[in-house]
Formats: sequence, structure tokens, C-alpha cells
Amino acid sequence: MRRLRLTIGSKVIHAELYDTPTADALYDAAPFTSRAMTWGEEVVFTTPVQRWREADARRTVRPNELAFWVDKDAVAIELGPDSHLQNEVPLAVPCNVWGRTVEDVEQLRTTRSGAPILFERDEELPAE
Repeated sequence: MRRLRLTIGSKVIHAELYDTPTADALYDAAPFTSRAMTWGEEVVFTTPVQRWREADARRTVRPNELAFWVDKDAVAIELGPDSHLQNEVPLAVPCNVWGRTVEDVEQLRTTRSGAPILFERDEELPAE
């Protein structure tokens, strides 16, 4: 399975990619850097990727799923109020859902706007 590593400030999140065109585009664009923007219960960052809304774009994500906000060319990590307790977290607009994090995104609650982000391929898979 293809994975990406997102270093957001001092936190590291590993993402397992779904089989979608958006996941392919993000994987191909890595590595790149960005800056975190916090918006309510979300951590968002712009990418060099431009995508269209896929047919299966959704208005909700399950906990730890990753969304691509088509209108902003940005990745959205939804923390949501108590997102670890809910089955689905609402999104402001339909987004392409492209992967899920291995780690709980709750650790990103302390992320501040402007935190540096390194988005890169994760070639170091754990031994099975």
C-alpha cells in the first residue's frame, strides 16, 4: 500500500492512500511544503495539485479520513468536535476523500496556523 508522511509542526502523521485519482495526484506531487491553516475544527493546507470533484466526493468523512478541498486545492484534516467518538464528521463542501491516517488526528488539535508542513512519500513501511 502506498503511504505518505505528513510532518505538521512537530507532529508526524502517516497516511494510507485509497485508490483514487486524487490520491495518485498527491502521491505524484510529493514532496512539497506548505503552511497549516486552522479553520474551526480543521487543519487545512494548500497543495500544488489541482483536481476536479470526483463522482464519489462526499460531505462527510469517517474519523482519520483525509479530504481534498477541490475549490482551494487543499488537503483538509477534519478534527471535528469529538471526532474520535463519531462515525462521521461533516465537511463544509463535498470533497474528494483520498486516504486515511494511521495515527489518530487528535494530536493535531494543538496545531497553529502557520505551522510548517512537509508532505512526502513514506517509503519506510513497517515490517509485517
